[in-house]
Amino acid sequence: MTQAYQLAQANIARTRAALDDPLMQGFVEQLEPINRLADDSPGFVWRLQTEEGDATSIQLFEDARIIVNLSVWESFETLKTFVYSGAHLQVLREKKSWMEQLDTPSLVLWWVPAGHRPSPAEARQVLARLEQLGPSAAAFTFAKPYPLSALLESTGT
Repeated sequence: MTQAYQLAQANIARTRAALDDPLMQGFVEQLEPINRLADDSPGFVWRLQTEEGDATSIQLFEDARIIVNLSVWESFETLKTFVYSGAHLQVLREKKSWMEQLDTPSLVLWWVPAGHRPSPAEARQVLARLEQLGPSAAAFTFAKPYPLSALLESTGT
């Protein structure tokens, strides 16, 4: 049976320096292995990437040091398992070494129709919605998740 909806996630971060700066070497060295781990993880569907295999050169904001990660997963559970376990969890623990604290939400989750590939512009809009309105069935976080049923109820489907 084909799943009607999947979970999109976008996260942004402001690097402490340009990616070619020695300060960012540890982060840059982990990009390929972590992306490969995501690609091979249960529930992974798709991620935004350039020919280089990552999305670090895709500029979503005027600030060139803000990088974006955008992906789609089969479910909330499969994404959460990937994010909060193994090698990815270790990268999260080291995040402050490479990334600055943002004054706005840096992560947003939302339900998309199966097969939909969100654009960077869509991710930016959903992040803005989360910042302006707080968590809802249309834009939420790991800390305040909304099940698919909440979205379906809010849209009357």
